[in-house]
Amino acid sequence: MDAVRPMLATKTDRVPTGEGWIHEVKWDGMRVLAEVSETGARLWSRNENDVTVSFPELAGMTGPGVLLDGEVVAFDEGRPSFGALATRMHQRNARRAAALADSRPVTFLVFDVLRVGSRDLTGEPLSRRRELLEGLGLGDDRCQVPPVYDDGPMLMTATREQRLEGVVSKRLASRYHPGVRSPDWRKLPHRDRTSWVVGGWRPETGSADRLGALLVGEPTPAGLVYRGRVGSGIAGSAGPLLATLLGPLALDSSPFVDEVPRVDSVGTRWVRPEVVVDVESLGFSHHDRLRQPSYQGVRSDLSVADLLADAEGDQGQADRGQEEHR
Repeated sequence: MDAVRPMLATKTDRVPTGEGWIHEVKWDGMRVLAEVSETGARLWSRNENDVTVSFPELAGMTGPGVLLDGEVVAFDEGRPSFGALATRMHQRNARRAAALADSRPVTFLVFDVLRVGSRDLTGEPLSRRRELLEGLGLGDDRCQVPPVYDDGPMLMTATREQRLEGVVSKRLASRYHPGVRSPDWRKLPHRDRTSWVVGGWRPETGSADRLGALLVGEPTPAGLVYRGRVGSGIAGSAGPLLATLLGPLALDSSPFVDEVPRVDSVGTRWVRPEVVVDVESLGFSHHDRLRQPSYQGVRSDLSVADLLADAEGDQGQADRGQEEHR
């Protein structure tokens, strides 16, 4: 089949309540659509890339011809770890991917079914899709269907106490709209994790070649706007991986459309703005710079165009929300 872009959730500042909603744990993973048949599975990332080779333990899933939507999650001591998943997401070497599947296995947490056999379910309400999903009999070490909850505020409290990422709330009557960011699905994370585009990197102090920090920005219709320097979290294998990805993208001048402060720009190696990374922070300073940012991993499942579309979708939803309150 052709790849399908998944339906996306909009940001919210409170968990919706009422009988028309169900609530799920927001997992710290990678969104994946899986076409499962009797001979195995094919996997697509959110930006329609075939990532089957990256997750051989999931490619071995078999079933009665279904298209599933969910999150690929790596667990570390029982808790989801995006850092552990980052080593798996970008792997395209089949032999290396197989070795990582043994040492750092992932689990596919399924929350929706879009097709069973030749029956397209995208036009049916979530309540019916969920009923069919739970009847598929999925559930083993590699593929699970997590529960849903009626009480969103309770789940928000529980996920905070368990240091999970947050909550996704979904309207039971919602149809599935591929590639659309819908107000019928709403997400509320506990932590401020955002995705940014790398525009340059700085060597470690005392080294000419070892990567020590990233300069990241926000893609806008006018170009890449500088948002800050990220040095925390780049240790161990992260630095060499980033250097490998950024090396071929070298530029002679800054790709940012605004001026980068001299304290950040001196000694920086500029790159074409193509690599997307996740960063945790304490929000923004009054200069619109990230506060205490910490690198979390490369997002090979996201492109610059995806970030632009997300920003436009969130802004459009915010504008509609303001109109509703007038």
